[in-house]
Order: sequence, then C-alpha cells, then structure tokens
Amino acid sequence: MLHVRMIAPARLTDEVVALVRRTVGTTHLAVLAGAALDPPGDVVLCDVARESADELLAELRALGLDDVGSITVEGIDLTLSRSADRAEREAPGEGADAVIWEQLTEATHEESTLSITYLAFLALATMIAACGVVLDNAILIVGAMAVGPEFGPLAGVCTGLVQRAPRLAARSLIALLVGFAVAMAATTLFSLTMDALGQFDRGMLDDPRPNTSFIWQPDPFSFVVAVLAGIAGVLSLTSAKSGALVGVAISVTTVPAAANAAVALGYGEFAQMWGSAEQLLLNLAGIMVAGTLTLTAQKLLWRTQQDRMLRSPGAPSGSGRRKP
Repeated sequence: MLHVRMIAPARLTDEVVALVRRTVGTTHLAVLAGAALDPPGDVVLCDVARESADELLAELRALGLDDVGSITVEGIDLTLSRSADRAEREAPGEGADAVIWEQLTEATHEESTLSITYLAFLALATMIAACGVVLDNAILIVGAMAVGPEFGPLAGVCTGLVQRAPRLAARSLIALLVGFAVAMAATTLFSLTMDALGQFDRGMLDDPRPNTSFIWQPDPFSFVVAVLAGIAGVLSLTSAKSGALVGVAISVTTVPAAANAAVALGYGEFAQMWGSAEQLLLNLAGIMVAGTLTLTAQKLLWRTQQDRMLRSPGAPSGSGRRKP
C-alpha cells in the first residue's frame, strides 16, 4: 500500500474526494478542511494499492492538482486493516508488477541530474578502479563498481525513451557522457600524479593482470552480462527493491573500463585504451537496450493484465478501474 497526501484548493476538494472514491484499490480516505496553510486549502489523505496508484496519480494531475496544490506519495511498511486488505484484493493485478511511472520519472530525474555530487562520485569511483586495475586488485574493482552512480542516468535514458520524454532522455544522456568524460580526465591526471609520486609505473600496466585483464578484452559475454544487469536494474527500480541495484552495479564493467582507458591514455597504451573504451560502450549499450525493452514490456504486460482482470467475471463495470 501507498499513502497519498494531497493539498487541494477548496473548489477542487469535492472533485478530488470523488476521484479517490471512484478509484478501485483506495481506502482510509480522510479530509481535513482548511488544514493546509501553504498552499492554502484542504488536506486530503488516502491509502491506495500500488497497482492502482499510477492511474490515481494520472487523474489527479489531469485535475491540475500538482499546479494548484500538491501530491505526496509515501510507501507504507505495515498496515493492519481489513479495509486495506479489501482494497488490495479489489485492485486488479499484482502490486509487485505495477509500475508507478510518476515515481520512476521523479527518481530517474533526481539520479540523472548533472551535479557536483554526481561528478564527484563518478570521478572517485573511477580513481578507485584505476588503483584496482594497476594493482590487479579485484576487491578495489568491486568497490569502485559499487560506488559508481552511472545507473541513474542510464535508467533516465530508458525511462525517457519509453515515456516519450525527450528532455529526461537528453538530460540523462548528457549527464552520462559528461560524467564519464570528466571522470576519465580526472583519472588520467590522477594516474600521472601517482606515477610522479612513484606509486604507478608503466610496467605495472604492461604486466600480466589475470584478475582484471577482462576489462580491456571485451567479448560477447560482456554484452550478455550488461543486458542481464540492465533488466535486473530496471526491475529493481520499478518494484522498489533498491537493494538489488548493488548487485547490478558490481555486475557491469563500466567504471573499471573507463578507469583502465584513462590510465592507458596517460601512458600512451592505445591498444588497451581502445579495448577498454569498447568494453565501456558495450556495457552502456547493453544496459540501455535491455532497460528500454524491459520498461516497454512491463508497460505492455501491465496493460494486458489490467484489461484481462477488468474483463473477468465480477470485475468492476465501466471504463477504467472505477468502483461501481
């Protein structure tokens, strides 16, 4: 279940309440007249089954409530209520399969913004990976993968394409490209500084590195793993299982490939640099293709599931998921 808190001008309160009442999967409706001060209006509260949330949010935005009031959605960890149980049973589909597009768009917008913090995390992750590739230390490589924030912009590109939101897709792509360019430039300077301090040397890059040699030697499995990671990453975002993103992050060779390319560039090892760049592009392309196809499939499957549930005996009559 999700908790929805709305601030509505007095002239819209009746429409908002009627909309909530009509939507299957809603319960615990409450109205606090005149309780809101900024913006002024009435506070309307309700709980909604996850599988009904996307429709409710779309209808509230169609009323213009996000322009003249506010809509806030929070997850509910535990609800002990027969009314809530009934609302979840009435809502067609399964909550785990539902995609709340407004929530996904908002999350990817925040994660795909080109900010100082985003650039800092990506640069630091790439520098850590540079230490890992030079020292042939797999632990450092895994740590760098976990630190890297690049999945946010990748998810933003996928969401923008599926939702036909060109601004989101463009902003995410810019964040991705600029972020890696800045991180690789910083890592090249970092590696040259470490060389001047006697911590790195060209021989370390040329020596056999069995633990990390895969980074600049891409093969078909690089793309396969990226595709699988892209699917898992998108599913973790849409199902609110963010813990799975850590596993996704340490499955793909994006940050380590960028790091090896940067170090190789500093030493003029162009063969390794191009191999690492190919590994990086394969991983980015695999994640974006898989993520876009996964979101498209989720959108189509969810719509099909809703239609089937509404056509089944005992389903609510009328257009949309409305209470009779």
